[in-house]
Amino acid sequence: MSNAILFTIIFAVIQFFTSTAFIAASRLLGGDGTLTTDMQILSAAAASLITIIVFCMTRWAQPTRQYMQSRPWGVLTWSVVAALGAVVPSMWLQEQLPELPNIVEQELGDIMMHRGGYFVICLLAPVAEELVFRGAVLRSLLAWKPERKWIMIMVSALLFALVHFNPAQMPHAFIIGLLLGWMYQRTGSMAPGIAYHWANNTVAYLLFRMYPDPSLRLVDIFSGQQRTVGAAVIFSLFILLPALYQLHLRMKRVVS
Repeated sequence: MSNAILFTIIFAVIQFFTSTAFIAASRLLGGDGTLTTDMQILSAAAASLITIIVFCMTRWAQPTRQYMQSRPWGVLTWSVVAALGAVVPSMWLQEQLPELPNIVEQELGDIMMHRGGYFVICLLAPVAEELVFRGAVLRSLLAWKPERKWIMIMVSALLFALVHFNPAQMPHAFIIGLLLGWMYQRTGSMAPGIAYHWANNTVAYLLFRMYPDPSLRLVDIFSGQQRTVGAAVIFSLFILLPALYQLHLRMKRVVS
């Protein structure tokens, strides 16, 4: 447990000090310490790259080619399908919860609308976060208490949610963390989680580019018809649930 908490703290510290360094650089260049969107993009990219380098060089996370050499194309494909099927149900569930503060709404929106936003949010972030929260945090928890795998998955999902430091994102991050943890526990690989994470973030990115109003609700997207929203949720579940079943059938550890 102590290692899992330590890895989470290290991840948060890297994010904090990278942002602080860019704020300091902004002031040295004559600014007031407020980061432009370009600098926010560079800061986020640097934080992800530093995280990847640190966790790989220390071997806190141990990515290998073994799983990919088994050619798990079906698992990766169904991971992406599951992510697509989860979008509408996740949005609907979020709307049923009490409204939570969105403390990074403006910053995240600026990054989403930037030409470099996709690279940071959809490519770098999934790799960095899967390395930390599945490859290091969950791996250490499962090694500590292998007989309580679902409790360990829940702990890793909770840490994953908390480290977003944004209440509005935490419920979704916790649920996704459970699913990603299940995928890692079944395969011993971060690859399915990275595929799911990439698809999830890509859909969020595209939706924001299409509908940049952060207060937008599903009923607004579906022409004000609650019946259409309900049909969309049900249709999405007919995508999500079979995808999860296929993953259940196909996911397995590769024995060397």
